[in-house]
Amino acid sequence: MASNSSSDNAASAAVDKDDLMIPLIDFGPFFTGTPSDKHAVAISITKAFKTSGFLYLKAHGIPPSVVSKVFASSARFFARPQSQKDSLGWTTPQSNRGYVAIGREKLTTVDETTGVETLRASAPDIKETMELGREGVEGLPNRWPDHLDDEGKDFKETMQSFFEMGKNLHKHIMQAIALGMNLPEHFFDDSVNAGDNNLRLLHYPPVSKEVFKNNPNQVRAGEHSDYGSITLLFQDRHGGLQVRSPKGTFVDATPIADTIVVNAGDLLARWSNDTIKSTRHRVIQPPALEGSDDASEYPARYSVAYFCQPNNDKLIEALPGTFGEEIQVAKKYSAITSGEYLVQRLTATY
Repeated sequence: MASNSSSDNAASAAVDKDDLMIPLIDFGPFFTGTPSDKHAVAISITKAFKTSGFLYLKAHGIPPSVVSKVFASSARFFARPQSQKDSLGWTTPQSNRGYVAIGREKLTTVDETTGVETLRASAPDIKETMELGREGVEGLPNRWPDHLDDEGKDFKETMQSFFEMGKNLHKHIMQAIALGMNLPEHFFDDSVNAGDNNLRLLHYPPVSKEVFKNNPNQVRAGEHSDYGSITLLFQDRHGGLQVRSPKGTFVDATPIADTIVVNAGDLLARWSNDTIKSTRHRVIQPPALEGSDDASEYPARYSVAYFCQPNNDKLIEALPGTFGEEIQVAKKYSAITSGEYLVQRLTATY
């Protein structure tokens, strides 16, 4: 694991194994640097999405204190009695809001969705989540615990504020992608300004090592690609995230303090006519902590995934420059709205 050795370098290798290179990119110059600095960051980000589909981002503008508060609030939520969590349960793919109990969701790849019930029965994802969407959507309210107690009110305020920070960072990263693809900087602004995103809080409870020993197919979250434009992933120190390499192996994406793991999703891949990669990944049991080799269970893991989505009514079709006779590349996908695609994938997942 390497860190950035010079502030003059836009990127350095955070992961480099089995032909998978995931860079660590300093986003600071995109906010405060010269036009040349800004363009260099944009090129680094777009290159990462075209090669590995993943990157680590530092100096991203979301303070570590805010991230710590979100993780603490998330942990308190998942520590609530099961009956309270169940009362806030997830309802429909159209809403995609609310609490999801352990075993309800089974993440899969697009070509595996027909067997999702078999997968769920044999190796259910060992996690519980809380799904939060944009406020103010008629008929699709968030399932807040603010009516339960003061802690529930604090949870709502914390997550609403964090949701807006994620929305703002999404806009800036899309601006970098636009510059990196030789498009005007603000090309995507009107396509992502609604904030039709999904803030997912995840809790992977402690799991006996026997569970994984007795079932080699068991994972905490199954192999999958993400659905939207990009995902902002905040990890705790335990890890467990693995990214599929070009060799077909899974490589650890080890946590790096104060960074966000950012990956491209299916809709960005479709938008770019597959010049950008939506790479498969999964979550397994974390590496054993030092001194814990004899422990009987793997520790709990918390993470926060902010799934960025183009506006629900945005028609996603191949971008200028990614197809045409002059480059002898055809459009690979039919046009689909962002909202339609998301509902299709969620319907297959739950």
